[in-house]
Amino acid sequence: MAERAVFFLSDQTGVSAEALGHSLITQFSGQNFRETTLPFIDSEDKASAAVKTINAASKRSALKPLVFSTLVQPNLRTIVKQAEGLHLDLFDAFLEPLAAELNASPTFVLGGAHGMSDIGTYMRRIEATNFALANDDGGVSRDYDAADVILIGVSRTGKTPTCLYLALQYGVYAANFPLTEEELETGRLPPFLTDQVDKLFGLTIAPTRLRQIRKERRPMGKYSSAQQVRFELREAAKIFRRYGIAHVDATEFSIEEISSRILESTGVERRVRP
Repeated sequence: MAERAVFFLSDQTGVSAEALGHSLITQFSGQNFRETTLPFIDSEDKASAAVKTINAASKRSALKPLVFSTLVQPNLRTIVKQAEGLHLDLFDAFLEPLAAELNASPTFVLGGAHGMSDIGTYMRRIEATNFALANDDGGVSRDYDAADVILIGVSRTGKTPTCLYLALQYGVYAANFPLTEEELETGRLPPFLTDQVDKLFGLTIAPTRLRQIRKERRPMGKYSSAQQVRFELREAAKIFRRYGIAHVDATEFSIEEISSRILESTGVERRVRP
């Protein structure tokens, strides 16, 4: 199947354009996309260069490129719309009707959506990230009193990336603790965790998927054996039941989805908004 070129255009990092584009194109299975992000388009020269890149891709394929844009400045948006492709512009779709409803004109602030315009929000994200790193895998800090949520589960169930996402995206103070042989064999959590049981949230995963992940990290030995994986997941499930710990099966979920389910289940408040 031929590839269709997809471009994400932004005057900043491109994260918002990518999020918008990915949310839409993943609704169409069986398609073959080749994705390119063109960030920091903050001048007419850069906008014109983006047009040339898109047009070159259009000439190489019979399929029209898809162009997802979150450019703020009207003059830059006008330029990129000259490119040969289907343009899906976030600001075209929403800014004009929103301005009409609010009876106000937009300021077209560059980077206002994801820059450092709010230094307090930025610092909360940094502090939450530092907390997640210091309290990763039962780290030396174990400052669980300050945690909003403590993720527990066996090794390689996605605890660390989920904690970092919660910190960076929402400013949530997330710690994590790996269930080791001691907890799995006794079926009991250490006192410093039971003292915070209301903050605990469990992550689990399908045995075949966990074994695949572990084999990529450490292919030989007990760690990635089918027997060990089944044992750990079985005993972890017993611990979740014993202590009444809410949990989610992360097998088919992205980090974003896992994080949303954690926040919904625990009621932890987002300290900042994405």
